Parts: sequence; C-alpha cells; structure tokens
Amino acid sequence: MSREEQRRTVRQQRESLMEELETVYRQAFERLSELELGEGSVARLTQLLLRSRDAAITPLQEEIEAPLITRAPDDRAPEAAN
Repeated sequence: MSREEQRRTVRQQRESLMEELETVYRQAFERLSELELGEGSVARLTQLLLRSRDAAITPLQEEIEAPLITRAPDDRAPEAAN
C-alpha cells in the first residue's frame, strides 16, 4: 500500500470513528431527554456529555484538518559547477 493510500485509509477511519461517536452521543442525548430527572440533573448530565463529546471528537477533527507535511524543505543551495 502506498503512503497516499495509507493516509487516505487512516483519514477514512478517523472520519468513520467520528460518525460513530456522533451517533453514540446523539443517542445518549435522546435517552437523557426521556428520563424523568429534574432540570438540574439533566443540565449536569448534558454538560458532562458535551464535554465528553468534545474531548472525544476534537482531536480526531484536528488531525483531519491538520496540514500534511511530508518532509522539511531542502534549504541547501545547489553546488556551483567548477
């Protein structure tokens, strides 16, 4: 597998994981709304879920959006012919 194919595969896996996490969190929020809890308890749980979601998804998103640097630029001047 070429480096480009590997990068593409890794990116697809990250995106897939993000989609799965979004589904899990959406389901958790739906279940939370169905519980017969007081507003304070729901607010605290909602805040925890939001923080957890952000901590889980943000690093994956940042990695996808990060610029790809494959190697450092070569700053050596070409040698002059004698």
